[in-house]
Amino acid sequence: MGKGWCLFFLFWPIAAVVSCAMAPWIGWSFPYDNAQAASNLGIRIDGLFYLILIVTAIVFVGTQAAIVYALWRGANNREERADCVHGNHKLELVWSIIPGVILLFLAIYQMNIWADFRIKKFYPEVAVKAPIAEVTARQFEWRFRYPAIGKKLQQKPQPDDLHSVNELHVPFGKPVMIQLRSDDVQHSFFLPALRIKQDALPGLQIPVWFEANKPGTYDLVCAELCGWGHYKMKAHVIVQPEEEYQEYLKTLTEQQFYDGLGKIAATENGSESEATEK
Repeated sequence: MGKGWCLFFLFWPIAAVVSCAMAPWIGWSFPYDNAQAASNLGIRIDGLFYLILIVTAIVFVGTQAAIVYALWRGANNREERADCVHGNHKLELVWSIIPGVILLFLAIYQMNIWADFRIKKFYPEVAVKAPIAEVTARQFEWRFRYPAIGKKLQQKPQPDDLHSVNELHVPFGKPVMIQLRSDDVQHSFFLPALRIKQDALPGLQIPVWFEANKPGTYDLVCAELCGWGHYKMKAHVIVQPEEEYQEYLKTLTEQQFYDGLGKIAATENGSESEATEK
């Protein structure tokens, strides 16, 4: 075995470590210029990601270092022959127990994060009590159904519900929950900036909660190949202060129930009132 192979196997761990170190500066890391996650849950998920990255990096570099050492030693001592060993219980126990312990540690370490995100009894109570919208994925758009101002979201659509397409508004500063469903095939609700991802399955209504930690406009995309128009199934989630969110709902109400005669058909208290024509 020549020294060229030593250099070959030495190159890859060095390239991996250097590329990982450079990734944040060249845009190969997290979305939005490697920005910190826009949700507190997302920050915890990033921490889990970094922990797994460190563990796998140590294992990869250590394995490559052992290979390089063995190759280099063999290349410099051609008279010594390597031992051919069949079965070594101690060695097999070591390389079985150590990965098992690492995997068990990771499984236990991530349980709280997983439970907070996936198990409904751990959802924030304020979000569970008042879901802000029903999100329906369909080929190839996102549809949102809000309850009328002052009302709670119902399982079935109501006459005074508010509707929008490809633009979801949520209030900033508190956890919110949506009811996710699919109108046709399997889709996947994905907010990269918030690290939120949940499949939308036909026939199921799935609660999803999140809390943005800063106002802004974030991409919502489908992360499941759902048909020929999958690439254009993109929307936005607009996180805004509570006052602006309420103002948006009022504007949506006026736009939706405007009868074209200078009046809106319904308001937040159910009565008619004058609408401002623009």
